[in-house]
Amino acid sequence: MPAMQFVMYGTILSILWFGGGLVQIGNMQVGELTGFLSYVLQILNSLMMISNVFLMMTRSVASGTRIMEVIDEKIEITDEKARDIQVQQGDVAFEHVWFKYKKEAEEYVLSDLSLHIKAGQTVGIVGQTGAAKTTMIQLIPRLYQAEKGCVRVDGRRVEEYPMERLRDAIAIVLQNNTLFSGSLLSNLRWGKEDASMEEVERVCHIACVDEFLDRLPQRYDTEMGQGGVNVSGGQKQRICIARALLKNPRILILDDSTSAVDTATEGKIRHRMAEALPHMTKIIIAQRISSVCHADQIFVLHEGKINGVGTHEELLKSNQIYRQIYESQKEGAEL
Repeated sequence: MPAMQFVMYGTILSILWFGGGLVQIGNMQVGELTGFLSYVLQILNSLMMISNVFLMMTRSVASGTRIMEVIDEKIEITDEKARDIQVQQGDVAFEHVWFKYKKEAEEYVLSDLSLHIKAGQTVGIVGQTGAAKTTMIQLIPRLYQAEKGCVRVDGRRVEEYPMERLRDAIAIVLQNNTLFSGSLLSNLRWGKEDASMEEVERVCHIACVDEFLDRLPQRYDTEMGQGGVNVSGGQKQRICIARALLKNPRILILDDSTSAVDTATEGKIRHRMAEALPHMTKIIIAQRISSVCHADQIFVLHEGKINGVGTHEELLKSNQIYRQIYESQKEGAEL
């Protein structure tokens, strides 16, 4: 483009320079010079348009190549080994699991990971930032595929379950929650479209949504707006927990999903879930020790490996990483 601009304006200057000299000595009239210049400008403009077409073509070829690469990309996670079965209880086991995001990567994100979560248990997973806690739980619904070892649900490899049935049996509530345009009720029923109002009210009570429901202008019919702009972060998290519970999954995964909720309300949610959903397997990933201290079992993850397993009291005595996290949070609370 700079070269074309240079040629165009250089041509105009040259024509005016030499044409002006011819006009001065009487060998050319001004009208002839003007007409010649207009014809040249039309030709130059056409050349500029052609150059623009070539620029667009090179961009479109690069974009088209990338689009075809995405379309032709082979799906690695498939139902080739699936059988006509579904999750019944929610027992989860990791057997010497190794995982890395790319096959050509040098280091594994998860290394020789082995653990067992019994059906109906409440377990906590803690660890420093970057310990691959979220990556680990994403292997259960097959959002990722283990490189080595296997993940089992109810004693069967996750590859044996059709993905639709496996993921229907699992609900994940993330820290950054998503609410859609529409009413509160329509957002809740994303978990179960045909849910009755009794079911909706039950899960709202468990997730403590009913505590702020009366403050909403139209209760269940209140418009949430895109992203839930008219509710706070803690309220959004409680709505998303209720939505996941409405699905009535066999396995519930809470990935730091109560980070914006105060500890008193979090305690209520935990207590109500334990009472109302005793047979549901609950996996809690948290930064706060208070979120997992009442769990039946706590796993301490460090650099993609299990560093410690036990209850809150056992880990305080035996695990240095857990004790460091606990002491730092205890000091921060006192300050």
